[in-house]
Amino acid sequence: MASTDRLRQITDAVREAGSIGVADLAALTGASEMTIRRDLELLAEQGVLERYRGGARTLLLRGEEPPFALRAQDGLALKQRIAAEVADLIADGESVVLDSGTTCLEVARALEHRRLTVMPLSLHAVNALTSAPQLTLLVPGGRPRPGELQLTGPLTEASLRALRFDTAVIGCCGLTAADGLTAYDLDDAAIKRAAIASARRVVVATDSAKLSRTALAHVVPASALHAVVTDTDAPEEATDALVAAGVTVRKV
Repeated sequence: MASTDRLRQITDAVREAGSIGVADLAALTGASEMTIRRDLELLAEQGVLERYRGGARTLLLRGEEPPFALRAQDGLALKQRIAAEVADLIADGESVVLDSGTTCLEVARALEHRRLTVMPLSLHAVNALTSAPQLTLLVPGGRPRPGELQLTGPLTEASLRALRFDTAVIGCCGLTAADGLTAYDLDDAAIKRAAIASARRVVVATDSAKLSRTALAHVVPASALHAVVTDTDAPEEATDALVAAGVTVRKV
């Protein structure tokens, strides 16, 4: 493969994935890892991407969220492991506000048989908890976003302002120590901020890919979070930076 074609392929792969390792790029292009490292250094010098030890990440904001139906089955077993760990952090009797998104939907399912008070911020999670035997279900007002069925708008924010929760479980579009928690959508960011403000403790549930992404709308700085539950593929550089910002990181 010509070097210009390889550089274009690397650029496209990094942009699509958000972040990717040297070994994966070598397998993709058929080039040696040494060649890939040289290519990444060149692209970093040109401002196309950002290098980190063992790979590269895009410098572009991830401005478009994939559809809910596609995300729901993507990495389902991993989301279920993360959800189980988040559930273990929550004690019986707590009040919990539960963000929208596919990982938080799995958290709802993990909490179904617990003795809790839960206010989900999506109709997907409301439906999952409607028949929960011991759980007290609170349903906020608001306007459901098509597909996502996330509740947004002033009625949702008013519902959150009226209550105080022990724990907020927040989904993640992007999270870095430098840029904090970010969201694809301005309305989503506003609801996340209101949920965080309503809770004594904030737990973020996210797969490791989100820890090298920054989305369009800023929500809160990393220092506003108490814990992040992610998977074992999370880059040490990213998690160490979160720990330095005062966040507890749990990998499953």
